[in-house]
Amino acid sequence: MRATVWHGKRDVRVETVPDPRIEKPTDAVVRITSTGLCGSDLHLYEVLAPYMTPGDILGHEPMGIVEETGSEVGDLSPGDRVVVPFQISCGTCYMCREGLPTQCETTQVTEFGSGAALFGYTKLYGRVPGAQAEYLRVPQAQFGPIKVPEGPPDDRFVYLSDVLPTAWQAVKYAAVPAGGTVAVLGLGPIGAMSCRVARHLGAGRVIGVDHVPERLTRARQDGVEVHDLDEFDDADGLIAAVRDATGGRGPDAVIDAVGTEAHGSTLGRVAQQAAGVLPRQWAAKLMEYAGVDRLGALHLAIDMVRRGGTVSVSGVYGGMTDPMPMMTMFDKQIQLRMGQANVHRWSDEILPLLTDDDPLGVDSFATHHVSLEQAAQAYEMFQKKADGAIKVLMRP
Repeated sequence: MRATVWHGKRDVRVETVPDPRIEKPTDAVVRITSTGLCGSDLHLYEVLAPYMTPGDILGHEPMGIVEETGSEVGDLSPGDRVVVPFQISCGTCYMCREGLPTQCETTQVTEFGSGAALFGYTKLYGRVPGAQAEYLRVPQAQFGPIKVPEGPPDDRFVYLSDVLPTAWQAVKYAAVPAGGTVAVLGLGPIGAMSCRVARHLGAGRVIGVDHVPERLTRARQDGVEVHDLDEFDDADGLIAAVRDATGGRGPDAVIDAVGTEAHGSTLGRVAQQAAGVLPRQWAAKLMEYAGVDRLGALHLAIDMVRRGGTVSVSGVYGGMTDPMPMMTMFDKQIQLRMGQANVHRWSDEILPLLTDDDPLGVDSFATHHVSLEQAAQAYEMFQKKADGAIKVLMRP
């Protein structure tokens, strides 16, 4: 089959690789009909290269048709149309029963102290072959795949694999009071969808922050009050503007949808670049212990949110010893929630919204549709934010 394969920093290629096969009774093989390019994939393209191995198959946002099943996959059958969540979880362990499939005790990658295994996402999360491919082996298929109706195009459902539950969880974790105000930092796919979800769930005001013109325009069209980072000399100016717009208090909640790609820290940028040229085992240690994340967005969220408010982090961070402004967080009585999205926890709430009315605008959410063979160009375009690229879907 053809698949998107990682070969090094900023080096992905579409190559012919062996077809996946059933290896365990709880496996299924899915023929991919659509698969997304995620902002988290750019971490592999750039920052998290030390954790990758040449030959790794990328991607974790798939949907398709079940082609083959093992003997223990419940009522899943060949021909079923399914969305596959990005995490691999069993559905029966303590963590899954608690609504935390990202912490699944059956698939936890204990070797690295990580949570549930993920498709196409580094050795830290199991090095499971990913979904930017013609076919995907799905472990724990008795629980993972979500059946969706025939008929509507893939764009109606594919975001249930990651974008929708990640945005939904970000808003739920933000605990925005009814009629309250939430600020969303970063208006890429997750930030843009978080704005839509927040409005749908009853936020009175949604404030979006970014510096990419196409993202700001799109958010404004969605009814979001936007602030362009490039119009301010520093973070203090932006914070002052948001406070002025919220009675001098600040928003009730702030969602950090940026993560480790945030701009603003020269030290972080240098450390990340150093990690890219060191031997892999040295670079991995630098990433883990030297605190190489650029924390501009998270610090901005902490400073911006009102006292007693909530900061919800959906952006991915990688360092382990990053300095946090604990005195400010304690003094302001900030609540901080974060984590990978627990897809199955939210899917039953989201599925009824994927109707003909399309209240979250999923049908037109993708800015680009490309063939799988164009994956390398798509990565470059998305990384450079070229051609107005906000969300890219690939079709094998």
